Amino acid sequence: MRISKWIVSAAGAAMLVVAAGSLSAQAAEKLKIGTEGAYPPFNTITSDGKVVGFDIDIANALCAQMKVECEIVTQDWDGIIPALQAKKFDAIIASMSITEERKKQVSFTNKYYTTPLALVAPKDSDLTSTEPAALAGKTVGAQASTTQADYAQNTYGKAGAEAKLYPTQEEAITDLTNGRLDAVISDKFVLVDWLKKASDGCCKLVGDVKGTETQAGIAVRLEDTALRDKLNAAIDAIVADGTYKKIQAKYFDFDIY
Repeated sequence: MRISKWIVSAAGAAMLVVAAGSLSAQAAEKLKIGTEGAYPPFNTITSDGKVVGFDIDIANALCAQMKVECEIVTQDWDGIIPALQAKKFDAIIASMSITEERKKQVSFTNKYYTTPLALVAPKDSDLTSTEPAALAGKTVGAQASTTQADYAQNTYGKAGAEAKLYPTQEEAITDLTNGRLDAVISDKFVLVDWLKKASDGCCKLVGDVKGTETQAGIAVRLEDTALRDKLNAAIDAIVADGTYKKIQAKYFDFDIY
């Protein structure tokens, strides 16, 4: 009897282990992706509350490649890294530039696109150069906690410009169109998309900002090296099989990889 009871008990324990393993596997089948939702054409929220854009399409393609379900979570930009660290989501896909300072807080995948910064100004502006000296005495807008904000403050600011920072890119653009800024600095692809689709001819592209090309990567928590490696493999796979190019073609008529 003792042997039989031990066998039943052991079998029951084994079943619990298997069940627990199954539950863990099920839990691992969903990947929560954090994004901003205010950075078109990369991530934005439609009038009916849907999150769309290049970042979102890439996220869904990567999840499909990894055979996991994607859940998109929106988060204000200035709190997006703390939210990742607090485990509100598992990864950030939000056009985040890979920088040495951010590497102290998060672990980045390889790049999934590359972009320079650029400058836009009102169409009747006398600005014809993005060099720091050309911005002396002018007010330059940028989204806070970004590489463009750093450039506006540390480069244009030191050359005599006033850097004005905003919680979102859209707020900076609004102040530009309303005449409260002389220029806005941002990722080139974001500005080109806005000029084509939503600027109503108000403004012009002054040009690329020399020496500012950066790579956008996916951020995960420092300890999540296995997830980072899986995402890297998935990025390589969607680039190799043509999925990346199909997504890119929806938003850009040039290569951003």
